Amino acid sequence: MASIQKRPDGRWRARYRDSARKEHARHFKRKIDAQQWLDDVTTAVGSGSYVDPVRAKTTVATVAETWMESPSWAESTRARNRSILDAHVLPRWGTMPLSDVHHEDVQSWVTGLGKAGMAGGTVRKVYGVLNGVLKAAIRGKRLAVNPAAEVMLPRQDMKRRRYLTGVQVEALAAAAGDRAVIVHVLAFCGLRIGELSALKAGAVDQVRRRLRIEESVTEVNGKLVWSEPKDHQRRTVPWPRFLDGEIEAAMKAKGPEDLLFPAPGGGALRVRNMRRGWFDAAAETAGMKGLTPHELRHTAASLAVSAGASVLALQRMLGHDKPLITLDFYSDLFDEDLDLVADRLGEARKKSAADYLRTVEANESNASTVNPT
Repeated sequence: MASIQKRPDGRWRARYRDSARKEHARHFKRKIDAQQWLDDVTTAVGSGSYVDPVRAKTTVATVAETWMESPSWAESTRARNRSILDAHVLPRWGTMPLSDVHHEDVQSWVTGLGKAGMAGGTVRKVYGVLNGVLKAAIRGKRLAVNPAAEVMLPRQDMKRRRYLTGVQVEALAAAAGDRAVIVHVLAFCGLRIGELSALKAGAVDQVRRRLRIEESVTEVNGKLVWSEPKDHQRRTVPWPRFLDGEIEAAMKAKGPEDLLFPAPGGGALRVRNMRRGWFDAAAETAGMKGLTPHELRHTAASLAVSAGASVLALQRMLGHDKPLITLDFYSDLFDEDLDLVADRLGEARKKSAADYLRTVEANESNASTVNPT
């Protein structure tokens, strides 16, 4: 129910009741302004974009805490978002009512982060957390529009991805000594380090030469967190035949629930300890100082493409959700396909040019036969 009444002081009082029968009212100097306000409210209710003014006064921090309870996140994602919230978002926006967050203020904040020296990729992550909180506010009918939408973001400097050659992989494996099998599995199977750390002997099929990737383990705030593989992509990954002996040695005296590649002291392999214990030293010895274990996953993608793997095969091997993700991420590996296309276009043009010349010669020959000189 909505109505407009003239007050004794000459102002116009517009009022309405929401779906919870709660009354809302505002006063205007002109009746036309009061009517416009009621019309806007009626339109918002009809379109489903209506926001209770009281709910819009909820602080950003309150919505952020609800947003942090998302059940779909991996613990590593939750920890990263918590860190960004506490360090960057809440100090600036936490106590502010949602209704007071404006687009130009968000833009100024984002621009300021870049001017303060924050890398473009980090700025995007920080902005993404605020944007996620505000989207949650819209879903909760606390905001009608997202004030962070269409904010101009800084460029993200993309570092050139490092791919090792087969010779470099062997140099690294030689420097790794008895850990060479880990280098080979990462470089030729494309596992994430968390997937390798969680791999159990029972997930190894030596007859078909397959690894069943069913779990992942990641260190979060000093604790090991077990989960499904990223993007919930359980899969089987083949290993090359040359790895048979190394896999067999790793399987020796292990039960189905034993880790295939445990830490030296037992338990799951932690990437920080792995790097400190042997990986970084092996990389430096092999002439690849600064190499990370994850770069062996990139190397696996490169070696697979060089061996003729299609985008679909690479997607299945790496456990990406969609082939498009694989193509976007590793598009540079398919440059040779473009070279092949260019070569084939060149061959087609050469054939067309030859056909054209033969046609010209035939026409000239016919013309001289019809009109002899």
